[in-house]
Amino acid sequence: MKLVVVSAGLSVPSSTRLLADRLATAVGRAAPTEAPVDVQVVELRELAVEIAHFFTNGFPGKALAAAQEAVAGADGLIAVTPVFSASYSGLFKSFFDVLDKDALVGKPVLVAATGGSARHSLVLEHALRPLFAYLRAVVVPTAVYAASEDWGAEGLEGRIERAAGELAGLMTGLSAGKAATASRAATELPGARSGADGGFTVVPFAEQLAALAPKR
Repeated sequence: MKLVVVSAGLSVPSSTRLLADRLATAVGRAAPTEAPVDVQVVELRELAVEIAHFFTNGFPGKALAAAQEAVAGADGLIAVTPVFSASYSGLFKSFFDVLDKDALVGKPVLVAATGGSARHSLVLEHALRPLFAYLRAVVVPTAVYAASEDWGAEGLEGRIERAAGELAGLMTGLSAGKAATASRAATELPGARSGADGGFTVVPFAEQLAALAPKR
């Protein structure tokens, strides 16, 4: 399963990236062994210039185009932003503004944020969740906020594990659904027939024509 992590942290090191990494690691632990998680991180601070250029010329740079493709092709998404002025950062919002309008439809998303005070924790429900609901993503029930005093304190790790488990569960179901759809589509291909192992084999075109020829 492919998991894409979008981090809008600006500093190095960044508490936003730290939270993103801990969430991704927890999703990997929660995923079933038969469906390991492949994690790709998108650092938005590295895309800031290309995002700005996209707004003025309508064309993504190479790195931005790769990030857009990664998000669109992911089985699940973790989106983490620092809190600026009681909401998500402008860079965070700008990135999701330049995605294709259908890129997140039906995609499981875990939202998270970091801030200096617990008073900003409602940003998860008042800003982040409505944004991804508008983009028609499936937002997991548990959102994770980490204030400065939360690091090393009780409670944060439990929220991380719970949210990661919810995302892993949705991703597993989505991945299984895709596999089943692909299997059905393959067996319904013209010129396909069931094999001895329950899969399918392709019937050569010449053999199909011979089968249709009138009997003498």
